[in-house]
Amino acid sequence: MIVIQRVRVRWTAAARGAPAANARRGLDQAVALPRPLPETDVVIHEVLTDEAVNYERCDLVLAGGVEQARDVGLWLCRDEATVTVDRLPGSAAYPRPYASTRLFALTPGQVGRYRANFRFTGCACAPSWYYEDWLVHVSYGQVTHDRFVRGQPNRDADHRVHLYGGTGRRSRPHP
Repeated sequence: MIVIQRVRVRWTAAARGAPAANARRGLDQAVALPRPLPETDVVIHEVLTDEAVNYERCDLVLAGGVEQARDVGLWLCRDEATVTVDRLPGSAAYPRPYASTRLFALTPGQVGRYRANFRFTGCACAPSWYYEDWLVHVSYGQVTHDRFVRGQPNRDADHRVHLYGGTGRRSRPHP
């Protein structure tokens, strides 16, 4: 079993200042997995907190095969010994989507963490931007409901950037 949790925080350009940043502080944290989880190859716990609804949390559970990971922007390749996790190119306006990116490979029992942030627009002609901060955990094997909240990941990929300009964020290397 592969368990994925993607926590997204979404806000508009109007919420870029310090008071709005304080309102969403801490929302990009892992949460306990719902119980019970479906018994399938891949389970996804999708969590969204959106400024449009006063950051009220919305949870969704998806279940299926490895192709289900595409719904959250990931590509999984599994063999007997490992599951390889890649980030698929997406529709973000910034950072620009390129080819898929290798995030990490996990062996049974391991957990990987991926952090990223993005600037999106609805379409090329839309004048309004919105932003998302992602925290994604992937487990190769069953996990307790609080594993992503309490445990440390075995692999870590931090791809966050400065969305509003300024100097680049230092990327932390992952093993």
